[in-house]
Amino acid sequence: MSGKIFVGLLATVLLGTVSAQAQQPGRVLRIGFLAGVSPSTIPARTEAFRQGLRELGYVEGKNIFIEWRYADEKLDRLNDLAAELMHLKVEVIVSAAPTVTRAVKEATKTIPIVMAFDDDPVGNGFVANLARPGGNITGLSNLSPEISGKQLELLKEIVPRLSRVAVFGTLTRPGNTQSIKEIELAAGAIGVKVQYLDIQNSKDIETAFRAASKGRVESVVVFGGTVINSQRKQLIDLAVKSRLPAIYARPEFVEDGGLMTYGPSINDLYRRAATFVDKILKGAKPADLPVEQPKKFDLIINLKAAKQIGLTIPPNVLARADRVIR
Repeated sequence: MSGKIFVGLLATVLLGTVSAQAQQPGRVLRIGFLAGVSPSTIPARTEAFRQGLRELGYVEGKNIFIEWRYADEKLDRLNDLAAELMHLKVEVIVSAAPTVTRAVKEATKTIPIVMAFDDDPVGNGFVANLARPGGNITGLSNLSPEISGKQLELLKEIVPRLSRVAVFGTLTRPGNTQSIKEIELAAGAIGVKVQYLDIQNSKDIETAFRAASKGRVESVVVFGGTVINSQRKQLIDLAVKSRLPAIYARPEFVEDGGLMTYGPSINDLYRRAATFVDKILKGAKPADLPVEQPKKFDLIINLKAAKQIGLTIPPNVLARADRVIR
């Protein structure tokens, strides 16, 4: 057999082998999803994540398998659940919230981690900077301190005679420094005095409401944070009892009976988390994928809550709402 014929036959065999491999269905990719809450508390968020995957061509159970893990509010279980996902050798882990990200970060330095959202990824020590994260963590940030001023302006719209407002939050928390500056700018522009009340633990919440009452405040801006988020029912109940209009950082507060929220769309961030998963599955390194900022903001108003405190929401504010709970 001549050399040319042999080379030709070899090329044909190789091409046939490559073609056959290309026609084989791809392996099912396995990813992890870890949340500190129960599935029933975040169905819209997980569905948004699934939607993002579908938009990118992933079908759960067909070409991708998701290991769903929930701590059911028992945060001491997060470390064990993170370790479980590690042992399953998932390709990437999606963390549902900052507390979860910390637990996963402690569990692995090698498996890529995608934050569905984080209040301050740099301040929390998860990434070196937003442009180049530098480790095995990337994803979405919901840090948007500029909205704090807008929240105060919205309160002024629904309470036109507003002159005193309280700000509840863990004031030393990363990200809140800039939020406070934005509050100050807005307060100066609309002629409102601000009383800052620090909440470091659950016992501080009642103390804050008593101080607000003593200070004759007429409404409240509630920052996000671990303590506040975990005690939202208490906050909502005390706001109603005090007949204080309050604006919150997250939709869950309004869905649970709070008056209103204006902030980044967490559902949209979850949907966009799928894009990071897709890029990592295709070979990208988390260290090289810039953390992305919010693009969509939601105004949600609860008219039941407004009625409870005898407040009428102006029609022009209602018209701007992305969602109204009646």
